[in-house]
Amino acid sequence: MPGRLADSLLHDESSNLETLIFCSQTLRSKVQRDFEELPAGAFRSLQDSLYVLLKKFNKGPAKVRTQICIAIAALAVHIPVEDWGAGGIVNWLSDEMKAHPEFIPGFLELLIVLPQETSSYKIAARPERRRQFESDLCTSANVAISLLTACMAIDQLKEQVLEGFSSWLRFCRGISASELASHPLVHMALSSLNSDQFLEAAVNVTSELIHATVSHGSGTTAEQLPLIQILVPHIMGLNEQLKDQSKDEEDVKAIARLYADMGESYVDLIAAGSDDSIQIVNALLDVTSHQEFDICSMTFNFWHRLKRNLIRRESYVSYGSEVAIEAERNRRLLMFRPKFESLVSLVSSRVEYPEDYHTFSEEDRRDFRHVRYAVSDVLLDATDVLGGDSTLKVLSTKLAQAYGSCNTQQNPKWQPVEAALFCIQAIAKSVSLEEREILPQVMSMLPCLPHNEQLLLTVCSTIGSFSKWIDAAPAESSILPPLVDILNKGMSTSEDTAAAASMAFKYICEDCRRKFAGSLDGLFQIYHIAISGVGGYKVSSEDSLHLVEALSVVITTLPPESARTALELICQPVINPLQELIHQGDQILQQIPARQLTVHIDRLSSIFSNVKHPEVVAEAVNRYWPTLKIIFDQRAWDTRTMESVCRSCKFAVRTCGRAMGMTIGAMLEEIQTLYQQHKQSCFLYLSSEVIKIFGSDPSCADYLTNLIQILFSHTVQLLRTIQDFTARPDIADDCYLLGSRCIRYCPNLFVPTEMFQRLVDCAMAGITIQHREACKSILSFLSDVFDLPNSSDGGNYREFINTIVLQRGATLTRIMIAALTGALPSGRLEEVSYVLLSLSRAFGENMLNWARESINLIPPQALTDAERLRFLNIISDAASGSSLHTITDRFGEISDVCRRNKTVQDLVQSALRPHDLTFTVVPQQLS
Repeated sequence: MPGRLADSLLHDESSNLETLIFCSQTLRSKVQRDFEELPAGAFRSLQDSLYVLLKKFNKGPAKVRTQICIAIAALAVHIPVEDWGAGGIVNWLSDEMKAHPEFIPGFLELLIVLPQETSSYKIAARPERRRQFESDLCTSANVAISLLTACMAIDQLKEQVLEGFSSWLRFCRGISASELASHPLVHMALSSLNSDQFLEAAVNVTSELIHATVSHGSGTTAEQLPLIQILVPHIMGLNEQLKDQSKDEEDVKAIARLYADMGESYVDLIAAGSDDSIQIVNALLDVTSHQEFDICSMTFNFWHRLKRNLIRRESYVSYGSEVAIEAERNRRLLMFRPKFESLVSLVSSRVEYPEDYHTFSEEDRRDFRHVRYAVSDVLLDATDVLGGDSTLKVLSTKLAQAYGSCNTQQNPKWQPVEAALFCIQAIAKSVSLEEREILPQVMSMLPCLPHNEQLLLTVCSTIGSFSKWIDAAPAESSILPPLVDILNKGMSTSEDTAAAASMAFKYICEDCRRKFAGSLDGLFQIYHIAISGVGGYKVSSEDSLHLVEALSVVITTLPPESARTALELICQPVINPLQELIHQGDQILQQIPARQLTVHIDRLSSIFSNVKHPEVVAEAVNRYWPTLKIIFDQRAWDTRTMESVCRSCKFAVRTCGRAMGMTIGAMLEEIQTLYQQHKQSCFLYLSSEVIKIFGSDPSCADYLTNLIQILFSHTVQLLRTIQDFTARPDIADDCYLLGSRCIRYCPNLFVPTEMFQRLVDCAMAGITIQHREACKSILSFLSDVFDLPNSSDGGNYREFINTIVLQRGATLTRIMIAALTGALPSGRLEEVSYVLLSLSRAFGENMLNWARESINLIPPQALTDAERLRFLNIISDAASGSSLHTITDRFGEISDVCRRNKTVQDLVQSALRPHDLTFTVVPQQLS
């Protein structure tokens, strides 16, 4: 709806509420985004109309009045201070409130909104205008505070006054602590903490006052003490309300938030360990003990910050010598130790499964998982203060109590045992490998626990979490066999327990691999049962990959001959089903679902990736290549199968390297033949892995040159326009990843060729593709091109690259500037900036000329002369060596100017025409 019609309907007395709300939102959006479209001087009538509307809706509807206030605030951002009369909009408001006290509620809401809108990027204002508005508003802060003070005597405006005070405190931190300490608004806010009616608003003010005392530039702690000494006692006086069971939950949340704010903001003072700070910590423990997790968890960030303060060296540098630092650190840790022990006890009970968990919806279950993750983080924080072994001791007490109750009750509850185990496994990485008091008891307890699926899942996870400790345990303890039996049971119980058991089995095999070297028969039996799908295991095909990986890492520890035999044994259950499918004939192989092939090929990938015997794996790859080749030939049209086979070949190349021998040649020949027919992007990705491994090997030069020529020649035929790139982003992504790999690993085979030039031309057509990964690959390729001549071995290619870029520089620069100013999402800013930086450093004055001509295409409605000059200066500074971070920030401001609304953005893009590769703005530079 046009703004004029919306304005008219808002003035119309017959408009209903729905119309008023819709029109007020429309008018607000028009003022925010499209103010520049107004004719010169027309803002006066808009200003007058908004003023009339503010008075009209002074008493509501509230939603409409708020939108009008936001519109006026947006107008204030757009127009200079003098257009509001002497002193700007706040002084104008002051005069209006004095002249028309009957409209104070509306004026007061505008006063609230003004500082909030300074950070709104919905307002399409230039950065310098936004900064000027913020500065003008900040100088008016005292006037605003005075207006709020004058209104505090009106009871019905008290909540608005408090809201306005918090808004201005958040915006402008310039008021001194001593002035605030005696300010009537502060005392009103603190006294309102005991009022149910105004509690929320009072908490907001108090939180902002806390933040003001610790904000950047607020001064020293000593300077802030007058205000801190008033705030803290008032907050601590709310402790009884926090414990009041009859208190409204939202009020309790507000108080808890205030305690958390106090703790986080004053954590440096609290960490010093005075008597007063211990009282604050005790109060925060009370919040942590609250039965509602939403309230309890408000303190978690405080405990994290306190932990960090207590353990980091920077907290103690003022103590001078190392001896004094260590003594103070130990004193503080000793003082806070009981508090963190209490914290561990409090939060560990939060993870217990509710009795009615089976009735939970998926959303409720997700929330419960979130609770467990959050508690795990708190427990890890505690281990940094207490030490892992001491935290384990606290948790083991809970486990012993739960286990004891479990054995004495007729209907034992598994939930407390599971909760204690969950907490213990959460801190596993913090427990020392030498711990011999608690963990042996825990591990011996695991086989004796009651049968329950959820408990078994946590037991399996616990075994996996302590795999390194299990490896370090004395051999005579024979701890491993009963734990493997538990994992076997887990794999047989349910899909969920099988998932946890197979993951734990992987960890056990990784960390205890040498202990398994003499027990391969047992491992192979588990593996064969899981892979074959017969024998009672409930391991999914995805989770079976953990078992494949588990055996693969054990095989790595074996000597080559033994590894060769073991590798054959784990490959057989994988390769045999593939060969059986092949023997059924080409027609069957082409018709079966991809899943029937990929489930086995993915296992082969895991084997090739994790068995670290290059020669042994190379022999297996050579042996199985005929099978893989048949799948390549018969399923080349099937993207999912090809991705799986290429992934398998990729890991084979990574593991075997040059040990692959002749197989690599056959693989490359297969890739380039099939790519010409089926254009699968995974062939390009596999080729980039081959280039990475073999690119610098002179004996492979002929193979690779032919590969590069064929793959790129067919790809550039596919990618001629931006529409082609958009239709095939996977091809574009992997093509330019391959191009970058060629520049880095075998530039001699690529840069001097005609194909390199064609790929640069192709890249120019695709720069503005919206697909994130494809775009990043293209931009990375271009920056690699520009950076190559300045690399250690890149001087030989300078002439080739200069010839190519100088002929295309004007067009390339125009497209990159279009990308910066709106053709690409702002999330690509850093990548685009780096390409412009590389181009500037490589081509200096030429780049500056190209940029000047492109920037001059942008109409004056979008960029002023000063902004054009600033744009050029950024590019000049990039050529002179400014850092990427600095250049990106400066480009970001120009980008924001050109994107400030859709009209401007469209105007810029229409002028730059990023998709027109034939449009030239400057004669080609040939020298």
